[in-house]
Amino acid sequence: MQNVFDRLYEEYHHSLFQFIFYMVRSRETAEDLVQEVYIRVLKSYEGFEGKSTEKTWLYSIARHVTIDWLRTQNRRKKRFLLFDIKETENYLKDEDPLPDEFVAQKESVKQLYQVLKTCSVEHQQVLILRFIQSLSIAETAQILNWSESKVKTTQHRAIKGLRNLLEKHPDMEEELKDGTL
Repeated sequence: MQNVFDRLYEEYHHSLFQFIFYMVRSRETAEDLVQEVYIRVLKSYEGFEGKSTEKTWLYSIARHVTIDWLRTQNRRKKRFLLFDIKETENYLKDEDPLPDEFVAQKESVKQLYQVLKTCSVEHQQVLILRFIQSLSIAETAQILNWSESKVKTTQHRAIKGLRNLLEKHPDMEEELKDGTL
């Protein structure tokens, strides 16, 4: 089991970290969540039936861990909002700096990252898996436990939504190019 775990860790750690990072936008949180993914892998590897590839199985676990964390954060934010909106206003803003590695990435990935903030979680997942992680429609469908047609439809709607956003806010396209959005 140790050899299998080491192989899975070496082969997929970086790409799982990237996937989670794009969803949570925090290096520390992404690192913690990747560790949680591998804890779940250790606990459940014996039950892995091989109906999907190890890659899609790991991404599926990462997706579930990340969504659980996002739900927890949303519940916390809602609780804070019930008490005093003014006190929590600064807390709710995402002002974490991007990691150093982000500066070195391609301009198109930077732009996509900035625009992802405006998307729903489903749209974010599809865009990240398809265009950042370069997974196929079939792999994305397996990870998300969706049909391939749902992945295609969601991808189409996400891209259409981003185009509409840029059409409605032409200044946003310039901000994306400048990296100020």
